[in-house]
Amino acid sequence: MTQGKNKSKRPVFLNLLKIRLPIGGVVSITHRITGVLLALLLPVALYFLALSLQDEAGFEMATRILQQPIAKVILLLGFWFFIQHLFSGLRHLLMDIDIAVSMPAARIAAWLVFALSLTMIAWFGVRWL
Repeated sequence: MTQGKNKSKRPVFLNLLKIRLPIGGVVSITHRITGVLLALLLPVALYFLALSLQDEAGFEMATRILQQPIAKVILLLGFWFFIQHLFSGLRHLLMDIDIAVSMPAARIAAWLVFALSLTMIAWFGVRWL
């Protein structure tokens, strides 16, 4: 009859939308997601690089495509993915060398990653768009 005890301690269902991660966990997951998204955007970026280096007509065509509003939004998102991935990666590297490993310092560093990435993307977006 020990099954009843073990069964009552287990969750009935796991709702991923109700799990509250600490900010460090959110930064860690965001780092992984942005890494995957950057890898997925790499073929598109290489296509536009090859198109722009092909000849003058290819460069003009790439420029025309990238001047479209939807392309600008996609470029801005790609830049945010890169900045977020860079800053959260630097945070992880600093933690690997025992900088900001205490709980309060790790939380501040995690919030700083989000603040810096959003500030940079806002600054870049205002100047570019």
